[in-house]
Amino acid sequence: MILLKLTWRSLWNRRTSLLLTLLSIAISVALLLGVEYIRKEAKQSFMSTLSGTDLVVGARSGPVQLLLYSVFRIGNATNNISWESYQHFADHKWVDWTVPMSLGDSHKGYRVLGTNTDYFNHYRYADKRQLSFNSGQPFAGVYDAVLGAEVARTLNYQVGDKIILAHGAGSTSFSEHKNKPFTITGILKPTGTPVDRTVHVTLEGIEAIHVDWQGGAPVPGFEIAAERAAKMDLQPEVITAFLVGLKTRTAAFRLQREINEYRREPLLATLPGVALAELWRSIGQFETVLRVITVFVLIAGLLGMLTTLLSTLNERRREMAILRAVGAHPQHVFVLFIFEALIIAVLGSLLGMVFVAAAVLLAQPWVIAEYGLYLRTWWPQLSDWLLLLLVVGLALVFSTLPGWIASRRSLQDGLTVRI
Repeated sequence: MILLKLTWRSLWNRRTSLLLTLLSIAISVALLLGVEYIRKEAKQSFMSTLSGTDLVVGARSGPVQLLLYSVFRIGNATNNISWESYQHFADHKWVDWTVPMSLGDSHKGYRVLGTNTDYFNHYRYADKRQLSFNSGQPFAGVYDAVLGAEVARTLNYQVGDKIILAHGAGSTSFSEHKNKPFTITGILKPTGTPVDRTVHVTLEGIEAIHVDWQGGAPVPGFEIAAERAAKMDLQPEVITAFLVGLKTRTAAFRLQREINEYRREPLLATLPGVALAELWRSIGQFETVLRVITVFVLIAGLLGMLTTLLSTLNERRREMAILRAVGAHPQHVFVLFIFEALIIAVLGSLLGMVFVAAAVLLAQPWVIAEYGLYLRTWWPQLSDWLLLLLVVGLALVFSTLPGWIASRRSLQDGLTVRI
């Protein structure tokens, strides 16, 4: 108790340097805990990109590739699926609902998804949350479009505006469907998923803009007006993929096997949770990078503490000598420095925890409004306490050097007046 009281009074006499050291440790700890929190939230958000869907079905390729183009709108499908095959499984006795998806066009760099109103009824994300509208309503006519939140915000679109779709998925296209503009009927609320970066149109709309096209290009000298095209038979011949919801989840593996063994054409059905986990493992290397960076930041903060303790050794030589003169043993001086490091590390860690909790609390409304992501309130978990224990342990290790130097100095060295 006496040593703790002496340690605290010594630190209080050097409160300016103590405050700076505490801030250094607190910032390092806040970064360490903050990065760990962001890592967990990013993984949770990633794994919740698609929720409530039992199977994703596309042309035979690989589970990750299928997930990339059908859910994340990245890349292109190796092949399409015939409408007959889609209807075969849509009418299956185990299937509760399906959502057809047709990809291949774009608008100013954003992917266009052709689908039907079942998309808005059954598509779920982030713990089975349903898509909701910020303004407007789902599409109803052939040339209606519903925009994701990011598309509308970035391009400054409003309900009622007209847009032109382009052929192909590139950011720049010279083949536009100028004679068949779409009218924006709705804008979705932010979801924090690829839905925000998608232009949604009807399957009939996708067919209508391609009725006078052949081989990926307009037929020369042949053009069908938008009004006439809208009255034609616009049932798709092929789609890119479809989502499946089952009446009972126990049928997922049986239906998956049946789809994968379908003889009429090569299809692939994947469980979205399994494919998402596989995809996360393939791109999750940045977790290691973030951890390494934060460890170096933490070490830099602890080195700052070590530098402070070492820089005060000369100033405290007389203090140490007086303690020795009144009966303190060298190990008491050593323990004094250990206690100082312990107090600085514990207070710095607690202050860092306050920084993280406050930052998350302040960021929650903005993140929800801008990105539709719900940040859980930060509370220290077991892994966080283990990290803090590591911080305190490293602080104690770092403090052994100045403690050893101070304890080795002789009584005469401290009392001698140097000229």
